[in-house]
Amino acid sequence: MGKGRLEAFSDGVIAIIITIMVLELKAPLGAALDALRPLVPGLLCYVLSFAFVGIYWNNHHHTLHAVERVNGPILWANMHLLFWLSLIPLVTAWMGENHFAARPVGLYGVVLLMCALAFSLLIRALIAHHGKDSVIARAIGGDFKGNLSLALYAAGIGASFFVPALSMALYVAVALMWLIPDRRIEDALGFSPRA
Repeated sequence: MGKGRLEAFSDGVIAIIITIMVLELKAPLGAALDALRPLVPGLLCYVLSFAFVGIYWNNHHHTLHAVERVNGPILWANMHLLFWLSLIPLVTAWMGENHFAARPVGLYGVVLLMCALAFSLLIRALIAHHGKDSVIARAIGGDFKGNLSLALYAAGIGASFFVPALSMALYVAVALMWLIPDRRIEDALGFSPRA
């Protein structure tokens, strides 16, 4: 079957996730700049989570350009990814409201780890459906970046019990690693000119 409905549905869900996150931000009670101070943790959490959701949308978009069709297992793998992404607003709000306390930071990491695992499963389902010689298989290769992300999330979850700030640093490192555009799929499709 074609991939159009999967793309459209995923885009809609991701747009709703971002909308829910921004609705969790509350306006300050006063007009003075000091009134913004209590909102800073929530705003920082929102910025990081917005970056993660944007990264997943970007990678999802690129990934689906490298495939021609989808099947039932791919649809379910995609729903699995969307489930974990849909939990990001909850853990973002909890972490921000509790000023980066250990448990919320740890659970935030668990949700990020599960998103990454779900995306990996989606990639595997796409490769299984299209074959080991497909564009998607060649583009992903050994997926060093994806595997490193999983390791950093796991380390962040462990660190959250002792040093939540270290956990946050690891999560930010993963986001920064993925903010640099991933050219694997564009290169495999011949869209990435080299200077």
